[in-house]
Amino acid sequence: MLNVVYLSLTIKKILYMENLSAQHDSKIMTPKEWALTIFLASLPIIGFILVLIWAFDSNTDLQKKNWAKGTLLLMVIYFIIAMLFLFMFGGLALLMGLGS
Repeated sequence: MLNVVYLSLTIKKILYMENLSAQHDSKIMTPKEWALTIFLASLPIIGFILVLIWAFDSNTDLQKKNWAKGTLLLMVIYFIIAMLFLFMFGGLALLMGLGS
């Protein structure tokens, strides 16, 4: 039983080390590539689609993938805040309009 646990931990450690070495071998994005990435992500509909692709595609660089996931998280937070403001102040404006 102890040998199975040790073997399992050893395999996990080897896989972790292989993953680390693969991450270090990935190329570093240049400022020009980052500028293009941010510009494309800022386009209204196409940018959202590209960020989704970059976040979940297996062929995307690790740096760009993590950036895209963070950008998606921020997009969701901004959308929720915008909807809260819309419903709060939109409903308030509607009530004020009905009162007069």
